[in-house]
Amino acid sequence: MELRVKELCKEKGLQMQELADKLGITRVTLTRNISGNPTISTLENIAAALGVSVPELFVPQPTNTITCPHCGKSIIIKAESL
Repeated sequence: MELRVKELCKEKGLQMQELADKLGITRVTLTRNISGNPTISTLENIAAALGVSVPELFVPQPTNTITCPHCGKSIIIKAESL
């Protein structure tokens, strides 16, 4: 799962430290949250602080791909006609 928090911060003219301050957490904690496996409530808090919806936090997946639930890597699906 890849989040676009840094990109959204840039768009909003915020530094990551400023976002962390808004959330009442350290920058290190914010970085861990967006790099790891954040909870729904964490995602909701980050989205609210940025003024976006939770789905907007995620990087759009290219078509014909899925994300591995174990490692988080994108897997390209190729369909062949018979």
